[in-house]
Amino acid sequence: MTEMICVGAIAGAFGVQGEVRLKSFCAEPSDIAAYGPLFTEDGSRSFKVKLTRPVAGGLGARLSGVATKEEADALKGVHLYVAKARLPKLPDDEFYHADLIGLSARDPGGVELGRVAAVHNHGAGDILEITGPGLKDSLLVPFTLANVPTVDLSAGLVVVNPPETLD
Repeated sequence: MTEMICVGAIAGAFGVQGEVRLKSFCAEPSDIAAYGPLFTEDGSRSFKVKLTRPVAGGLGARLSGVATKEEADALKGVHLYVAKARLPKLPDDEFYHADLIGLSARDPGGVELGRVAAVHNHGAGDILEITGPGLKDSLLVPFTLANVPTVDLSAGLVVVNPPETLD
């Protein structure tokens, strides 16, 4: 099965004629419409996207097969996916969040800390959440060159300089 990447979510209806408010997870929000049809997580539905205008908290869009406010409302919260192959190739020092999740996290000495459980971004940059049996709580590490000097996708690992307060 083709690897699918979440590129956005439907935040609800916008207006009364079937338009939706779309939240884009793309670096350039309007790129969400350029990747071809977008699919629901289970792949049961696909939508062609036509952006209509910027709106508060996202983009106004028309989705193929959605003609009424009720149909748009019913899609609220649906995440939209595209095949990873349709996304642009990234430079060597950039990564899709989906590529980082599940990687083994090791300290510079090679000791395993755990695995990357999630990548968060609350507006100030990406943060890796690392979980593992030896950690009392999740370890949150800013995804910067100083804190994560090595990302080796082929080896399935990241090297993390853990905070000094880690016991």
